[in-house]
Amino acid sequence: MTYPNPSLETARQVRARMRPARAGLLHGTFAALTLAAAGLCAAPPALALTVANVDVPEQQSVAGQSLVLNGAGLRQRFVFHVYVAALYRTQPSRDAATIVSSPEPQLLRLTLLRDINSKALTDALNDGLKANCTDAELRDMADSIAHFEAFMKTGGEGASGDLVDVLFNQGTVSVSFKGKALGEVKDPRFAAALLKVWLGAHPAQESLKSALLGQASQSN
Repeated sequence: MTYPNPSLETARQVRARMRPARAGLLHGTFAALTLAAAGLCAAPPALALTVANVDVPEQQSVAGQSLVLNGAGLRQRFVFHVYVAALYRTQPSRDAATIVSSPEPQLLRLTLLRDINSKALTDALNDGLKANCTDAELRDMADSIAHFEAFMKTGGEGASGDLVDVLFNQGTVSVSFKGKALGEVKDPRFAAALLKVWLGAHPAQESLKSALLGQASQSN
């Protein structure tokens, strides 16, 4: 004859009472996680920055690689709005020297806000090179600068809304104007010097430099 074990029966009863509570707890936890995941999926994407009525996307894809917005701002000359500049990198940085010397892909997109021809734009960039480079550095880069000037001047007339894309990658500068590739310069010295036009010690505009570094992005 088998006699019941009181302690065993008690343990079974306790487990039986715990099962519904535990199931309810697990169900509640799963439901909460499901709702949280749904909330994440349904969350709207971060809004793009808007500068001078130009929508600036937070990402750009270059040769299959995703670049994120580092900063964007408005280039002004006197009272005129010239262009909106936006800098994209693989990783954001607030250090100008790091950006200038980086071999990684970086895209500087200029959205024109007024009619301007490629020669006038080239002349302005040349002024920026002279302001941030020594005479010796300019002489050393003379061939690269001449090549850059030659293909830039083939861009023709630009109008408000047109894009100028300047891609920096592994010491090579590639430029497209209105969606058309103009040419490239394979010279790490020139790549760094051209970035200094916006981010050097004597940038085209101090407020624009700060904006491109993400320190004070201008928006409206």
